[in-house]
Amino acid sequence: MLLVQQEQTVHPDIPVEVWAFDEHRIGLKPILRRIWARRGSSPRAVVQHRYEWLYLYAFVHPHTGRTSWWLVPTVRTDIFSQVLAAFAREVGAGPQKQILLVLDNAGWHTSAEVRVPAGLHLVFLPPYSPELQPAERLWPLTNAPLLNRAFASLDDLIAVQSERCCVLVSQPLRIRSATRFHWWPSTA
Repeated sequence: MLLVQQEQTVHPDIPVEVWAFDEHRIGLKPILRRIWARRGSSPRAVVQHRYEWLYLYAFVHPHTGRTSWWLVPTVRTDIFSQVLAAFAREVGAGPQKQILLVLDNAGWHTSAEVRVPAGLHLVFLPPYSPELQPAERLWPLTNAPLLNRAFASLDDLIAVQSERCCVLVSQPLRIRSATRFHWWPSTA
């Protein structure tokens, strides 16, 4: 809350929004969860342990439930910088709008090589505090169509995950109810 007030003091005539960011690894190794089954029967799940991954980057505005999703091949400083630039353009960060982006202390977030666009300010959470990160609450929602499924290729996984992200973009109230903590600052 203090950072929002400070930013509003520096830029009194323009809006300040607080967003959260996190990344999630998904891949061809299935995500297994318990399921209901008739008593005495054994449920079956196809499991093929293949180690090909990609990452789902998520930006969330907990106050409104707006989201922005990116599927990327890996986590690296240069890719993170490109995604930050695209996100800043998407939400209009710049001289007319300031964005405070709350994220964890991963090495590719804190590197001196990260290029942060104008109007975007990175705010780092304390170490080992995922419970403070609203974006962490998105992963059960994004994993729903992936549970107990084996995908033949990353392209198949991308198609399913992309469709799920499109569905979630159209459900801001659901996103808001999952990510808006009572102490999270509203848009200034």
